[in-house]
Amino acid sequence: MSCAPWRVYGRTMTKTNFLTVSATGLIVCISLVAALTGCAPTAPSTTTVTQVTPAAPPPSPAVVVEDDYDYYPGNEVYYSRNRHEYVYREGNSWVRRSQPRGITVDLLLAMPSVRANFHDSPERHHDDMVRNYPRNWKRPDNKHDDKDDKKDDRKRN
Repeated sequence: MSCAPWRVYGRTMTKTNFLTVSATGLIVCISLVAALTGCAPTAPSTTTVTQVTPAAPPPSPAVVVEDDYDYYPGNEVYYSRNRHEYVYREGNSWVRRSQPRGITVDLLLAMPSVRANFHDSPERHHDDMVRNYPRNWKRPDNKHDDKDDKKDDRKRN
């Protein structure tokens, strides 16, 4: 008797485990097939999609403003009427500032000046300007070159 229950019990457990594993495996396989079916590659469509890139706007025209300078030979100072800045040497360097150093604007405007005939940086033309207009240079016609207009313009800035 002891053998018979063991065999029945053993067969029952074996069949139950086999069926349980088989049912779980079947469910897993069905889930995998269902999941992979949705990921299958599809055939390419016959319609072609063309992406249109909007055209870039035309470049805006560049505005070029030429520099124009007044030169004050007594102090070797340049004033840019467009940029509203003073350009002069300080030691071995050229500086650009909104106010001249060491002299007031009123005193500078009272000194003789000349309009420079170049439209780039004064550094390139300074040797010629010093040669043509030494520190003691005076206007031959005693005109002040519209200094009252320049004076008002500089005091506003």
